[in-house]
Amino acid sequence: MDFQLNEEQRAIQDMARAFTAEHFTPNAARWDEEEIFPVEEIRKAAELGLAGIYVGEEHGGSGLTRLDAAIIFEELSAGCPSTAAYISIHNMVSWMVDRFGSDEVRARFLPKLTTMEAMASYCLTEPGAGSDAASLKTKAVPEGNSTFRMSGAKAFISGGPTSDVYAVMARTGGEGAGGVSCLLVEKGTDGLSFGKKERKMGWHSQHTSMVNFEDCPVPRDNLVGNEGDGFKIAMAGLDGGRINIAACSLGGARAALEAALSYAGDRAQFGKKLNEFQAIQFKLADMATELDAARLMVHRAADSLDRKDPQATKHCAMAKRFATDICSKICNEALQIHGGYGYLGDFPLERLVRDLRVHQILEGTNEIMRVIIARKLLADWTE
Repeated sequence: MDFQLNEEQRAIQDMARAFTAEHFTPNAARWDEEEIFPVEEIRKAAELGLAGIYVGEEHGGSGLTRLDAAIIFEELSAGCPSTAAYISIHNMVSWMVDRFGSDEVRARFLPKLTTMEAMASYCLTEPGAGSDAASLKTKAVPEGNSTFRMSGAKAFISGGPTSDVYAVMARTGGEGAGGVSCLLVEKGTDGLSFGKKERKMGWHSQHTSMVNFEDCPVPRDNLVGNEGDGFKIAMAGLDGGRINIAACSLGGARAALEAALSYAGDRAQFGKKLNEFQAIQFKLADMATELDAARLMVHRAADSLDRKDPQATKHCAMAKRFATDICSKICNEALQIHGGYGYLGDFPLERLVRDLRVHQILEGTNEIMRVIIARKLLADWTE
């Protein structure tokens, strides 16, 4: 077992770190304050292959691994967790199309997705179906042999009206998980509309809204996988999404720790630098240890998914639960070390605290992560 990055992974890390330093870090505070969705910078990331990270190269993807993706998203989120998280969501859609779509669907959608000429949103959650995703109500009723008519609404959709392609989990059959299918709805479709831009605690650099479908005609050719595969596709996508959002927490927490180290070395009280006080030293030591532990869990989960390990879903849930909880705590501790200055918008800490808080909720709440872990644990125990 090798705990060091290999030469190729270090090159990927260096590339993502340099890109972040140039394009994300200098702009993140302004994007947050002015609620700017930085489409130009996101498309610059796509030029480096970051819009189809684990999509096959034949359709413009980078053909990298889940572990490579975790390395990339940690680096991007060290500059702006909110923007990095949107790129993660776009990658989830690109991967779903590549992994489950027909040759025709892949050829039609992936070239635009992997360049981000078309930006993508993932539409699973509904006003009445969050953690209980299998209870979703959005319907796509077959009309003849070539069309579905979609009606319903999706909630908390990152990208909202800015996106161009919506991967929608809709009910094409009966109740329960087996009646759900995945359909790609394109911007400009009749009956597609959007709610107001949500006012959020964080993630201000990506716009979030309801996505509404009112008798939308969706070509059957836009089906990803077979009818009834939607819930399986959604759950498979969430394993990778959980690794990515955990990696986004790593980057935010690392930026917070680095800010705290710098501040504690500069700020003096009672005649001593803050980093000379044992109480601060212990805080910094715990933050560094917890960040390292979280990174090891995230990398183990990514490696499990790459290897198709039977324990991968459990490992992904464990990593997501631990990393998002502990990294949110690290950001809060870094703010505390900054004292009153940490509460000001002139410093990055209050933004990092706000941005990382939602990571404990999305891609499955951390309570649902515990359900997944416990079910697998108990099933293995009784075998």
